[in-house]
Amino acid sequence: MADVSGRLNETHDLNGRSWIDAANKPDCPFPIQNLPIAVFRRSGSSEPFRGGIAIGEFIVDLAAPCLLPHLGETARSAVSLASSPCLNAFMAAGRAVQRSLRSDLSRILRHDFHERKNVTEALVAIDQAEFKIPSQIGNFSDFYCSIHHAANVGKQFRPDNPVLPNYRWLPVGYQGRTSSILLSGHAIGRPKGQIRDADSSDPIYAACRRLDYEAELGIFIGAGNALGNPIAIEEVEDHLFGVCILNDWSARDIQSWEYQPLGPFLAKSFATSISPWIVSFDALEPYRLPHRRPAGDPAPLPHLASKQDEVCGAIDIRISVHLQTAAMQAHDLAPVRLSSSTYADSYWTLAQVIAHHTSNGCNLQAGDLIGSGTISGPAPDARACLLELTEGGRSPVTLPSGETRAFLQDGDTVILSAWCEREGFARIGFGECRATVQAAE
Repeated sequence: MADVSGRLNETHDLNGRSWIDAANKPDCPFPIQNLPIAVFRRSGSSEPFRGGIAIGEFIVDLAAPCLLPHLGETARSAVSLASSPCLNAFMAAGRAVQRSLRSDLSRILRHDFHERKNVTEALVAIDQAEFKIPSQIGNFSDFYCSIHHAANVGKQFRPDNPVLPNYRWLPVGYQGRTSSILLSGHAIGRPKGQIRDADSSDPIYAACRRLDYEAELGIFIGAGNALGNPIAIEEVEDHLFGVCILNDWSARDIQSWEYQPLGPFLAKSFATSISPWIVSFDALEPYRLPHRRPAGDPAPLPHLASKQDEVCGAIDIRISVHLQTAAMQAHDLAPVRLSSSTYADSYWTLAQVIAHHTSNGCNLQAGDLIGSGTISGPAPDARACLLELTEGGRSPVTLPSGETRAFLQDGDTVILSAWCEREGFARIGFGECRATVQAAE
């Protein structure tokens, strides 16, 4: 474990309790040590969307006037930014401003806050809220941080050389599309595209037959950088805002035909799903770990290396995938877990990804979204997509209903969840990212 004691404060205290009872239950994803943010309004209302903080089964409405008398000057400025329908300005304000709001809200929500009756009007039940995409996402870049994913997929196509030489030298990524980023709960229509079967010389235009999920994390950028000014790896954390769950859907048969030589296009641009809650990097501090490369691998080039990244560049964010078919739902069968893995097993850290992304002078902007790539681990049950889990469809998984799946079928619901836990610290959650596959139109 990394020694992160110098990075912690009273908001991480395991013994911290809230006057909201549900936040103190061991299985609550939103204890007082978490305080993730989303953009919400009451379901079915015409209220403006605004920022809110999760605590127990409630949302703290950041637009509620009753909060202001209990906030410090910096936190009041933060609330004015975070209570808007898009969090871009709050993201751009920087870690110090964001940290001040987290600190003040932690104080207000603690069990020993004596003026709690004066802020209860700010609480909205989570189950009475609807959510929206939290920022105006200007750019989306998706990476390939897991060498286990790269190796498992690569050996299906290149058994003798599954991981290409460049992988160990730079974080491989591609530019994605933002208009088709969808919030959890939005159905996913089966895409169409050109497909070429192995026994045919000509492609056809048809609905995807090998639809897949990819269990990832989404990283929102905070303060950006000017065009032409790379972000040094030692300064990356000043530019990070928070983490959500991300499912980067993939049409494997469309991709296998179109991706050479420029990479995925229609196979990825039809949909990317994200969860509504963003967990701050301040909340993630206790779950940092040392980052080490396997013995014999090349050392990262100087602009992708730092002592701090070696000491605590990895983050133990665990992510699981559950599947529920239409038949399972009809027979009241619970979703079945397909995989569980951790971002700590990634080959490339977030600091390395951002340093690489900007190393050519590329300017990131507040609200931009970075995908981690499929978070697979070394164990068979840590394969975080069906392409890996079923070995390209050759070994379908058997479900409790007796059904099998090589790839997703219409009516299947994919549920991603994520959490962090460590002895001596609270267990915090990210909520979930779920979507149901619909038939192609």
